[in-house]
Amino acid sequence: MARATMRKVFPDHWSFMLGEICLYSFVILVLTGVYLSFYFHPSSEQVIYEGSYAPLQGQLVSEAFNSTMHISFDVRGGLLIRQAHHWAALIFVAGVFVHMMRVFFTGAFRKPREINWVLGFSLLILAMFGGLTGYDLPDDLLSGTGLAVVNGTILSVPIVGTYLSMFLFGGEFPGDDLVARFNTIHVLVIPALMVALIVAHVALSVRHKHTQYPGPGRTNKNIVGMPFQVYVVKSTGYFFLVSGVIFFIAAVAQINPIWQYGPYRPDQVSAGSQPDWYMGVADGFLRVMPGWEISFWGHTLALDNLVPLLVGVGLFLAMGAYPFIEAWLTGDDGEQHLLDRPRNRPVRTALGAAWLSVYLVALIGAANDLIATHLHLSVNAVTWAVRIGLFVVPLAVYVVTKRWALGLQRRDRDKVLHGRATGVIKRLPHGEYVEVHEPLSRQQLHALTAHEQYTPLALPGSEQGVNGRLPRTQRLRSRLSRGLYGQGTQIRKPTAREYKEITGERRQ
Repeated sequence: MARATMRKVFPDHWSFMLGEICLYSFVILVLTGVYLSFYFHPSSEQVIYEGSYAPLQGQLVSEAFNSTMHISFDVRGGLLIRQAHHWAALIFVAGVFVHMMRVFFTGAFRKPREINWVLGFSLLILAMFGGLTGYDLPDDLLSGTGLAVVNGTILSVPIVGTYLSMFLFGGEFPGDDLVARFNTIHVLVIPALMVALIVAHVALSVRHKHTQYPGPGRTNKNIVGMPFQVYVVKSTGYFFLVSGVIFFIAAVAQINPIWQYGPYRPDQVSAGSQPDWYMGVADGFLRVMPGWEISFWGHTLALDNLVPLLVGVGLFLAMGAYPFIEAWLTGDDGEQHLLDRPRNRPVRTALGAAWLSVYLVALIGAANDLIATHLHLSVNAVTWAVRIGLFVVPLAVYVVTKRWALGLQRRDRDKVLHGRATGVIKRLPHGEYVEVHEPLSRQQLHALTAHEQYTPLALPGSEQGVNGRLPRTQRLRSRLSRGLYGQGTQIRKPTAREYKEITGERRQ
């Protein structure tokens, strides 16, 4: 097993580092979280604050808030560790999100990696809820305001909403067991599930081999890259680099200064409150939703909370189920180990860009009050702009992205047929001016042509390929016309049988 592991080869591309950022950020989260747990008291019991921060001395606060203030001002290195923990959480969620986008746009989720995509999607959801529960542990006014929003969303769920709220908070919100329960979820339940998902994700990656970008000599049956020994050395250095960046940010950039917010009180709301970026999309949906309510069978449905909840859940479920939807629509049931260039999958790329545009517009909606105050605009105007943008922007982004990808395809096709424009203008004997084109190398030709070519959906009764692919004869004829018959850099002439299949003539 050791020899087989040492012979493993890993592709060397910068985009594969995104997954390592996730792993190393998670390690920092665990280490700093263990340190913080030595000093944090997860209790809602009220005590008198007598710490080093003078403006709050003598105030009635919870033990959770008191211990967090003690970590920030009285524990040696406590504020640095606490801020590193928070920044590592933000970077971890961002790393998982961007890593999934890389997997999506390059088609790395295709068979046999559909389960790996589901594991990564589950890891993203757990990371978001892990950040939410950790964000609420200090029991400050900002986290309490966010929890009130969460409670309102839970209560909007028909039939079971009240029971879910009572179970989560241990009674009427905010309850006396809120911090203790969230601490158990944040410290024990979510990390255990995340470790299990990470282990399963890595195990499946080793089992299925690593994906790689197309290139000379790269096929579905091999991997071109660096050996395991070199990979280990580079990864070790990269771990210290990621750790250094996280602690540098924690040292110079303040985050979550609870002493400025004060302890949580149910009768107060923190003005200008903003959640962490990954929960901004949910907050944006809530802010721009009109205050609609309907009565149904003697019960009131709070649509102003229920509709944003359903939209947010649907947005993420669409991302989680996409590999299975694409495989069903395209009929692609073969194993794929080579990645796609996004331009060669215009529909998938356009759908992904449209999904991201919904996320970004909702994120803007979460800051409608700050945008209005800082830019001296009407908050109603900003809200209505976001409402309209949620319907108009994704459609516009889809159309523009798809046309952009098709345009890049045409440019690649022109390069294959005519070569690269050199910028040299030559005058012919009869006076005509032409631009000199330089033929592409075999490696460049391979990069531009080594992908499956699909045809658009055809009208009923017209000729179309199986599973949306070009018929074999058309594919062979296309490759013959470009002088690219064969695979990779092994350019060859067609055999007599293939020549007859293409042209209908027998070659002597």
